[in-house]
Amino acid sequence: MLNWRRDPGYEKSIVLHEQRMNENRIAIERSKERTKLIEKEIEQLRQENARLKTLNASVRQLCFPPESSSIPQTPTASDCKPS
Repeated sequence: MLNWRRDPGYEKSIVLHEQRMNENRIAIERSKERTKLIEKEIEQLRQENARLKTLNASVRQLCFPPESSSIPQTPTASDCKPS
């Protein structure tokens, strides 16, 4: 005949393990949701950056036209005088 006694520590450890597994599942789901939000924010920032680049190019073109450059332009054929 077997002399078997139930180990109360084993059942307790199983319950704790299941609780940790459940907490990990919840943490993973929260991480996935947060990742989706971050990816959405990144896409919004990319769009905003593209819009700002376009605006900056327009401002540069309007405020600093090529003729106001401090670098002298090379003369074109019509500007050249015969030597």
